[in-house]
Amino acid sequence: MATPRSLIVTVYGLYARESGGALPVAGLIRLMAALGVDEPAVRSAVSRLKRRGVVASARVGESAGYALTEWGRAMLEEGDERIFGRLDSTVEDGWVLCVFSVPESQRTKRHTLRAKLTWLGFGVATSGVWIAPAHVADAAAATLKRHDLDSYVSLFHAGHLGTAPLSEEVARWWDLKALHRMYLDWITVHGMLPDPGDTGPADAFAHWVRAVNDWRRLPYLDPGLPISLLPPDWPATRATTIFDELRRRLEGPAARYVERMLD
Repeated sequence: MATPRSLIVTVYGLYARESGGALPVAGLIRLMAALGVDEPAVRSAVSRLKRRGVVASARVGESAGYALTEWGRAMLEEGDERIFGRLDSTVEDGWVLCVFSVPESQRTKRHTLRAKLTWLGFGVATSGVWIAPAHVADAAAATLKRHDLDSYVSLFHAGHLGTAPLSEEVARWWDLKALHRMYLDWITVHGMLPDPGDTGPADAFAHWVRAVNDWRRLPYLDPGLPISLLPPDWPATRATTIFDELRRRLEGPAARYVERMLD
């Protein structure tokens, strides 16, 4: 279930940067009401985002508001590339290996590093050696540097030279059953495409924001694995087609609704 905090991050990612990275508090509350989130929940969620350094207090014209921090903006820009510029890979592209070692005295860093690698779509080849399609390398290097984890890591570009079928290795490195289920869950919730003629502006906004919010973790957990190595019923292609069609139908009406609510 989407939380108020994740929905606010999605709203900022979709709309705040068009207004200099900031949204007025009153306008944000109106937008979140269309998503079924009341004012106290909005204020509580924004306070948590402020403590995490994603947003900071700012003036928006004559109104109080919150603006993305430099860190928050960088996080969302990285997200854009994964969410809207999804890259699939082929076996010939090769792989990026992340080899890391974190001292026992810094177990918190080790936990953070593993969490970031998981979020970047890395699979676990073995303890201390994680793997992803080669195109993830730049995003991995930038993310690890931003979180001061790069000193524990070495990244390598590699090809597969093993004797076991690569499809079997991929099924061992990634939890394909869990990813398969996540795609199907997203399709179940968002697969009924709305008729633009029957969708009002507020509904278009709510539908689009929720679709993006539920979608944005998938391109991270599934980094665009080679389709030739995946089960024949892999649902990512179908889900991506639905997402692209939702964007075509809803993005424009949703943006016009936002403009009206922030005016």
